Amino acid sequence: MNILKSLLGLAVLSVMPLAAQDAGYVSKVWVSDLGNGKYKNPVLYADYSDPDACRVGDDFYMTSSSFNCLPGLQILHSKDLVNWSIIGAAVPYELAPVQTPERPEHGNRVWAPSIRHHNGEFYIFWGDPDQGVFMVKSKKPEGPWSEPVLVKAGKGLIDACPLWDGDGKVYMVHAYAGSRAGLKSVIAVCELNAEADKAITQSRIIFDGHEAHETCEGPKFYKKDGYYYIFHPAGGVPTGWQVVLRSKNVYGPYEWRTVLAQGNTEVNGPHQGAWVDTQTGEDWFLHFQDVGAYGRIVHLQPMTWKDGWPVIGIDKDGDGCGEPVLTYKKPNVGKNYPICTPQESDEFDGFTLSPQWQWHANINEKWAYYAGEQSVVRLYSYPVVEDYKNLWDVANLLLQKTPAKDFTATMKMNFKPSEKYKGERTGLVVMGLDYSGLIVENTDNGLELSQIECKKADKGNPEVKNASVPLSDGNVYLRVKFSCDGRKIAKSEGGHDLVVMCDFSYSLDGKKYKKLGKSFQAREGKWIGTKVGMFCTRPAIKANDGGWTDVDWFRITK
Repeated sequence: MNILKSLLGLAVLSVMPLAAQDAGYVSKVWVSDLGNGKYKNPVLYADYSDPDACRVGDDFYMTSSSFNCLPGLQILHSKDLVNWSIIGAAVPYELAPVQTPERPEHGNRVWAPSIRHHNGEFYIFWGDPDQGVFMVKSKKPEGPWSEPVLVKAGKGLIDACPLWDGDGKVYMVHAYAGSRAGLKSVIAVCELNAEADKAITQSRIIFDGHEAHETCEGPKFYKKDGYYYIFHPAGGVPTGWQVVLRSKNVYGPYEWRTVLAQGNTEVNGPHQGAWVDTQTGEDWFLHFQDVGAYGRIVHLQPMTWKDGWPVIGIDKDGDGCGEPVLTYKKPNVGKNYPICTPQESDEFDGFTLSPQWQWHANINEKWAYYAGEQSVVRLYSYPVVEDYKNLWDVANLLLQKTPAKDFTATMKMNFKPSEKYKGERTGLVVMGLDYSGLIVENTDNGLELSQIECKKADKGNPEVKNASVPLSDGNVYLRVKFSCDGRKIAKSEGGHDLVVMCDFSYSLDGKKYKKLGKSFQAREGKWIGTKVGMFCTRPAIKANDGGWTDVDWFRITK
């Protein structure tokens, strides 16, 4: 009977929606809800870059830039704007064009999305800087979502957001990436067809920010009390501010105001995000803050209206421009909801990829076996590309966002390399423009555990080994501890980036851990924060099979 119950439990788990499986997860390292009717910022201490959100009834939904990482466009759900869970992804497997062999397109693909709900359907628009504006839609936020549709082709079109007007017309606002378009710091509007899947006019530039608001981008389109409003950031990611444009005509002319800036706070560059309202009539604004290695973390600000203009944060001097809050009373949504946070730790008890994980490129179904009946994920060794230089070239990195300032990530694994050849590698990696990790390799002398690092990996530099020890078998526990004491890097290198240090250790019994190698200063990736996770590779040689790694669990703790 107990066996039957277990089998039935596994069957239920395998078909249960992600939201039902994980809605109650509570982080051990960062919880924004203070439990006393207040919250602390950031509400998400993780790299949900360029966030956008919408409310449908009593539910809030958010998505963010995913760049080259898949599943892309992760969907988060909340009942109160403070407590969030990951419920799925709008692009589950791949983005066209598909490359073979797989190779990460660092910093490309999905830029600054917008999520909207219209006439019973959810829409997500985003800009691919090399192709144009894409759209997907779904009747349910957890999916399934439609295949991406190219709404407007053009190199350098980014940061798109639709608006359904009262007369039935549909408009889209967007920006331009100077690196591709040869023009930036302007905002443009075009008209779409009724299905919102095709531009039917050329874009018209409606605002030039070169003089007052250089690097204006990330526009979000709204309409209120007869005015068209475009919220957009300016001044650059690390040090910018939030601007709002207003006009009675969709094509302008638009007047502007700066409505949120750093002021006397430590929250640099508070901009690019989403205006949402509650059922009780309150207004709130979600935005990011770039803190370097941890990426772009998400803050929640109160918002009020004064003389037809929004004021975001707290306006201490009454000039119409607010500054960010660090703690504040939670949004009034009519009732209280339990504390929950985005998923982090994973026991690998399911039969699909848990929603916190992302691969570094379009997903190959041959990379992994989600063996929920064994409570492991099996990572098959997959050949690296022929011109491999370091892990920057590897697509089958299974990674997740860092979830807090200070935390520890530990994984239990069993490496079973092939006996046919040497050079298969696996392990724990902290990945960015620089990376480091604990790597187990099948060498001529047997299994070897090394703490490695690679500086300027994006430039093709080789890894170096800081320390190595032999292993008698592939059963090992690998650990990395992230710590941040509040220091920031030199102003000559950006000044706003927090100094994040990583220390590595390992254990053979899961109880006693030994430090291995040197401390490593984590660094962000290409437009994303540093990520932590695992991989399994083999050399670029012709072979019809290889070894694998069984990962028993991956846990985030203090």
